[in-house]
Amino acid sequence: MSGHSKWSTIKHKKAQADARRGAVYTKLSREIQMAAREGGGDPDMNFGLRLAIERAKTANMPSSNIDRAIKRGTGEDKDAAAMEKISYEGFAPHGVAVILTCITDNRNRTVADIRHVLTKFGGSMGQEGSVSWLFTRKAYFNIPCGDYIFDEVFEIAAEAGADDVIEEEDYFEIIGPAESFKTIHDQLDKASISPEGSGLRMDPKQDVELNLDDTLQVMKVIDLLEELDDIQEVYTNLKIPDEALEGLA
Repeated sequence: MSGHSKWSTIKHKKAQADARRGAVYTKLSREIQMAAREGGGDPDMNFGLRLAIERAKTANMPSSNIDRAIKRGTGEDKDAAAMEKISYEGFAPHGVAVILTCITDNRNRTVADIRHVLTKFGGSMGQEGSVSWLFTRKAYFNIPCGDYIFDEVFEIAAEAGADDVIEEEDYFEIIGPAESFKTIHDQLDKASISPEGSGLRMDPKQDVELNLDDTLQVMKVIDLLEELDDIQEVYTNLKIPDEALEGLA
């Protein structure tokens, strides 16, 4: 779990410091749009939309962008393209499993882009269910260490049904069952604890361990997949050692 936690933290920091804000805002805008489409445009009545807006504000996304994304989702913006949320499964190089969550207005383009990246490096697309059984859906929250005390965060998380709290560099990471997400979120909010990152993700049941060169190659493929506009998240069962994280940095 530690290797995945560190990778999650690095991705979080990369997103914060990403100079290509346009790409970051595109993904956030699509997330808001889908949440508004599925549950309506009122964040007080739509928990998913409220979370998407919170993430957008954490990334300093302008309010005007957020408002436009909500209107696209609710249908107020008649010119907005119809978006759909979909997941794909496959294999990165060396048999590493990947699950990709996407928001797209063109499935054919999305599949072609994913297949191009995977096959270029010796991977392949998989059928539905080909790798998802290797993962468990989990809730997570990243909380800055400097602002809060570990024991306080641990106590709140445990009472709310979390499985674990891990201290990684500058962050505490709360991990729990997917169904406990709202309870943990609400308890943190009640205690005035503001996560810098939160959501649901797919955690591997068992890691695949490779040598350093192969690990870095797979991490490069993951990075290329994450750069695709239609990709929201990439999940993998790759074990990422400290040496690989140092090489990435």
